[in-house]
Amino acid sequence: MSKSTSRPNLRQLASSLGLSVTTVSRALKNGPEVNIQTIKRVQAAATVMGYVPNRTGQALRTGRTNVLAALLPLETKASLSDIARLPLIEGMTVAAQASGYTLSVQSALPDEDPLEVVRKTVGLGASDGLIITRMERDDTRIAWLDEMRIPFVTFGRSDSTRQHAYVDIDNAWIAKSATAHLLSEGHRRIALQVLGGRDMASADRISGFVQAHEEAGLSADPALIGADHFDMETSSTALDHLLLLADPPTAMVCVTELGLLGAIAALRRHGISAPGDFALITRDNTRMCDYLSIPGIRYHSIDMAGVGKSLVEGLLERINRPEDKPRQQVFAPGPLLGD
Repeated sequence: MSKSTSRPNLRQLASSLGLSVTTVSRALKNGPEVNIQTIKRVQAAATVMGYVPNRTGQALRTGRTNVLAALLPLETKASLSDIARLPLIEGMTVAAQASGYTLSVQSALPDEDPLEVVRKTVGLGASDGLIITRMERDDTRIAWLDEMRIPFVTFGRSDSTRQHAYVDIDNAWIAKSATAHLLSEGHRRIALQVLGGRDMASADRISGFVQAHEEAGLSADPALIGADHFDMETSSTALDHLLLLADPPTAMVCVTELGLLGAIAALRRHGISAPGDFALITRDNTRMCDYLSIPGIRYHSIDMAGVGKSLVEGLLERINRPEDKPRQQVFAPGPLLGD
């Protein structure tokens, strides 16, 4: 049996290079105070020697883990339900690594208590701050994290009166713009998909949907507003039921590209062509709509990787400069595409 070799530590790596531990540590984090050639030399040597930072020892020495935790509860238990989050995770990962951090993505089932998930994560002591999502009205996680003085940023806003860092998408504007466009085309029976339930993104979408009707001197029909999670299967089933109404919709504002695919499947089962006989507008998180090759499908494209990058930047600001005003940024979508 061959004799195993122990993993080299930071001091051994520094000694082999003839550099100080401080310089090597900063070079491994791409520190701007270290010469670029030194950074390349240190990182190359670390790869050859198989050096991996000891997170536990680092945390004991500095009080920092250099880990950021992103809590991304599963939207549903259905297959492909969370594909729209991949650009978001990519954006967060790249931004974290560029700042010398590791991103830890943790998921929870849709029916788990969001506050309890946060408490468990904080109790592990394995991260320097949290990114939380699926914000609810007067979200209890905000007050708890604030009182515990845990650095955090939220993806989405809440009705909470506490000032906190957030990055959001203008869901109300997206729904209002899409609905107003369909109304201008003469549609009067428009269905709306929402993620379902208590999240603020759904409340914002409903608000924009209703406002577009009111500004056109019309009333939105509550029966055409979704009330469930809209993965492909649920979206398809929901539109099946709507198409059987005595006065069915002639258009739909879809929540994501997956909701769009579900809607298209339902229309095909009913022998309805889209967009010839039924108009569809969606929010696109993955640029999937660029490649669907379905003429006439309209969509608002969202830079989810940019959202992820901004979330990490906002969290690092809370970690490094907690006295600063918290970042509060709302991403506006681009123009309606696909016409």
